[in-house]
Formats: sequence, C-alpha cells, structure tokens
Amino acid sequence: MRLNAMYLKTKSDKKVYLPTPEEDAVITAAAMSDPDALPLTDAEFAKLKRVGRPREVVDAFRATGSGWQTRMDEALMEWIREHRS
Repeated sequence: MRLNAMYLKTKSDKKVYLPTPEEDAVITAAAMSDPDALPLTDAEFAKLKRVGRPREVVDAFRATGSGWQTRMDEALMEWIREHRS
C-alpha cells in the first residue's frame, strides 16, 4: 500500500486505489501503443453507457431486498421457458 494514496471506497467499504499521475501515464501509453486495445473515445463510451437492463427493472428487483439477483435470474429463466420456440 502506498502512503498518501488516493482511493475510492466501494459500497462494501473496500478501498480501490487510484493510479498516480505517473502510473496513469504509463498505463495510457501502453494502451495507446496497442492498436487492438485503444481507449474508447468519449462518443464511444457514451454509447456503451446506454447498454444494459432498464434501470427501473433493476431498481424494482433490488427493492425486494437480499437475494434480488437470484430472484431476477429466476424470473428471466421462467420467461425463457415460457417463450421458447
């Protein structure tokens, strides 16, 4: 662990350490040198943020408390069984 390191705390209270400006520069240079792993542009990233389950569906399942992901999975599996061709 680095002294005086910057970090973010997750909901579960875990620390995610942020790279120093020097480390970030090395990471960015490595990514930019690999044509198969170029960082996304802002426009490309904005498109990705719209992908995923509708927020209100996740919120409704999450509001049911612990085990919501299992219940969501079960609901999706039931839908698949009922709608198989």
